[in-house]
Amino acid sequence: MSEKQHKILLTEDEIPRHWYNIQADMPNKPLPPLHPATKQPVGPGDLAPLFPMELIKQEVSQERYIEIPEEVREIYKLWRPTPMFRAHRLEKMLDTPAKIYYKYEGVSPSGSHKTNTAVAQAYYNKMEGVKRITTETGAGQWGTALAIACQMFGIECEVFQVRISYNQKPYRKALIESFGAKIFPSPSELTQSGRKILEQYPDTPGSLGIAISEAIECAVQDENCKYALGSVLNHVLMHQTIIGQECLVQMEKAGDYPDVVIAPLGGGSNFAGISFPFLHKNITEGKNVRAIAVEPASCPKLTKGEFRYDFGDSAGFTPLLPMYTLGHNFRPAAIHAGGLRYHGASVLCSQLLKDGLIEANAIQQLECFEAGVAFAKAEGIIPAPEATHGIAQVFREAQRCKEEGKSETILFNLCGHGFLDMQAYMDYFDGKLSDHFLTDDELKSGLKELEGYPMA
Repeated sequence: MSEKQHKILLTEDEIPRHWYNIQADMPNKPLPPLHPATKQPVGPGDLAPLFPMELIKQEVSQERYIEIPEEVREIYKLWRPTPMFRAHRLEKMLDTPAKIYYKYEGVSPSGSHKTNTAVAQAYYNKMEGVKRITTETGAGQWGTALAIACQMFGIECEVFQVRISYNQKPYRKALIESFGAKIFPSPSELTQSGRKILEQYPDTPGSLGIAISEAIECAVQDENCKYALGSVLNHVLMHQTIIGQECLVQMEKAGDYPDVVIAPLGGGSNFAGISFPFLHKNITEGKNVRAIAVEPASCPKLTKGEFRYDFGDSAGFTPLLPMYTLGHNFRPAAIHAGGLRYHGASVLCSQLLKDGLIEANAIQQLECFEAGVAFAKAEGIIPAPEATHGIAQVFREAQRCKEEGKSETILFNLCGHGFLDMQAYMDYFDGKLSDHFLTDDELKSGLKELEGYPMA
């Protein structure tokens, strides 16, 4: 590839026509989700109050590829294919022999990768006649994406946003409301689960687990309403693989192939989106790409959690899932990367980590913001606080290549821009941010409550 080429672009005709389902290729299939009351494997009927049947089928499918509906693909054309960049200026700044590429998902209408699954989920709900969808959101990327998607399909949307992010990012509220959705800080007085948390912890910053409980509670009380999740579940991760599939074609056009693929991990959709198509090549063709999931050191489920059954929400409404977890009542520190403040990792990412097919690393907040600012100076894009975690790992890999004298190829997912997260950068520049070091007691407290639950 010419040294002068910065962007690797695809045409609309090159948008993938299928999502990739890694369940077809996993050497060890994940354990089944369990019913919270009976502790027996859940069936489609158990999930029907929450999700349309087509999404339930995708959740358990073992088919390698699932066709993208043409109506969804036409909407994808509003922003897909997304560009891939060769980060020449960043390479020079880091003085590394590594070649660095990034896939930029911030060009979507919501400014992040979340729109890829939001459109798909809204479509399947519309096909089943659903009138209203409830959901949770952390920093607001997912809530924004679902608000846009529901507007496109004429569905009402209600968003419960984690309270600390609701307060930190007021423009997210305005953006979500601009697309016709309602938004509430969580925990709220609108639900029994929210009121219970507020009684116990009046000053709680909230968590994604609490917000999920509130959204589910609202959904199950209305037969015309369903619930949508922005990460964690198998079908959500599958929808995001459109990212990595485009990357495969773009890397081929660049005449290159990654040695390392990196993305942040909150629940798992961002990481899965870019890495799973490359893991497919690892498993089926003997490729050897390292796939590194990066989490905040203040919420280190992959690196310090336990692999076991746990709830996906704080109130225990969801099925029990086999995953790396810190416990569903774990209260993460109020870092600005709200999308990463989740107690557990997806079932698929957890199983892949357990089997040694992916890696995980945890990085403190200040190192991430330092990397994010340096990236912005080099490449001209302000990254979302979540994305800075992936960037910080890229910096570490670039330094390793420099020390070892290796010219490896690094690919990472710039999952969204930070234009609505400027308060986070203001706090960083003003010296108001700090690292958070978890004590053993903090790590053990959430897991202690899981004693007696089924082991994975």
